Amino acid sequence: MLARLHSVAFFGIDARPVEVEVDVVDRGFAGAAIVGLPDAAVKESIERVRSAMENSGFPFPRYKCVINLAPADLRKEGPIFDLAIALGIIFAGGVAIPEQPEDYLVAGELALDGRVRPVNGVLSAAILAQQRGFRGIIVPAENASEAAVVDGLDVLPVTSLTQAVGVLTGELPIEPVRVDLDKVFCQSSRYDHDFAEVRGQEHAKRALTIAAAGGHNLLLIGPPGSGKTMLAKRLPTILPPLGLAESLETTRIHSVAGELKAGTALLATRPVRSPHHSASTPALVGGGTIPKAGEVSLAHHGVLFLDEFPEFSRTSLESLRQPLEDGCVTIARAHTTVAFPASFMLVASMNPCPCGYFTDPRKTCKCSPPQIDKYLAKISGPLIDRIDIHIEVPAVPFRELRSDREGTSSAELREQVVAARRAQARRYGENGVMVNARMGSRQLRAHCKLDDAGELILRQAMGELGLSARAHDKVLRVARTIADLAESEQIQADHVSEAINYRRLDRQL
Repeated sequence: MLARLHSVAFFGIDARPVEVEVDVVDRGFAGAAIVGLPDAAVKESIERVRSAMENSGFPFPRYKCVINLAPADLRKEGPIFDLAIALGIIFAGGVAIPEQPEDYLVAGELALDGRVRPVNGVLSAAILAQQRGFRGIIVPAENASEAAVVDGLDVLPVTSLTQAVGVLTGELPIEPVRVDLDKVFCQSSRYDHDFAEVRGQEHAKRALTIAAAGGHNLLLIGPPGSGKTMLAKRLPTILPPLGLAESLETTRIHSVAGELKAGTALLATRPVRSPHHSASTPALVGGGTIPKAGEVSLAHHGVLFLDEFPEFSRTSLESLRQPLEDGCVTIARAHTTVAFPASFMLVASMNPCPCGYFTDPRKTCKCSPPQIDKYLAKISGPLIDRIDIHIEVPAVPFRELRSDREGTSSAELREQVVAARRAQARRYGENGVMVNARMGSRQLRAHCKLDDAGELILRQAMGELGLSARAHDKVLRVARTIADLAESEQIQADHVSEAINYRRLDRQL
């Protein structure tokens, strides 16, 4: 007897439909085989399924059983097919008679005692189910809230194989899970940090506000303990709130990567990823035999914070060039090419020299000029060009450190950022999500015109600092953002001057 159910496989962060066909015959030798390009985890699932069925009271077939995962040319991996395979064997063996099993997408891992364990990528699976016109999706109870954010889909949570059989046979009706998105955003869109906790560093906060308002990349340079990490971790608190589309896309990436906490419906705050400087290139940008998302994709619509920037390997740092320019990562393999979204703000921090105290007035730097030059040369010129703002973060004076007066709060800074973003949305018309940092050459010429004073300042800076064409464009984009924060339609000379002051490493080199 033949049974057919539907499940999913993943290609990047997208779900692909997989038909699970199970044929149980009452003749021949005993044994079960899985075909359809399964990986080791899928091949091993037959033993999990066997134990789960027997421990749940369902007999495993004594004769030949063939399980086909179609299409056969799509690589299948992970334990997501366990539940669909077990249900297929039960229905193909005539142990239970389902009611329209093809109306549902099925995903779940089985424990040996028949419990259904959570799996990765349920949000992408639910989106696929909606797009393909399925009535609903059967998922582990821990994943139900994640799938329920998709409208027009019955999300049926199950905790055991027995319960899943009851749902499909109609003997155990389950109320579909519903999620109130407004309530989720209200409860989850709060940050644990605030800029008010940062003493002093108002100049650095100004640079972070500009970076947030225009979506610019940022490099913090200062001695140890000056607050670089503290500042970077609070940058998301002044970014505009996540929209539903942004939240869905970010949640999908984290879900497929297994980074989403159990019971979480949506990511309502912008992600902050801070990999250690020993991270490999595949860990940073993604990779593997079957390509997986890296840190740059997990930071999508959020912040990628690279502390001790020069300590990362040169290869890893250079691999950031494409995502910084294109907002995505393309990973090519012999059998496939996968693109992962990676539109993030890069925030990096570094010491001004190997010992860290070159700019600290309280301690003596022990580094020689050649050592400092060698240290700074670890970051290539093309990569520096892709970072819009270089800001020096000095050590905090004792008087400010012990002051009872709180600094500027995140709420105040966010108001400025949101107002600037609104101005950009009006300026770019249909491309309302576009920020100044993403301006192309055409928009740059149209919206970054300078008066005579601004033109003179920029010409002098180009000559004295030796700015590249890309750095020239970065200065104009930052100046445009500064003008937006000042609610100025035209870029003034002081806006250009301030933007040039944020090219710290160009002056150093």
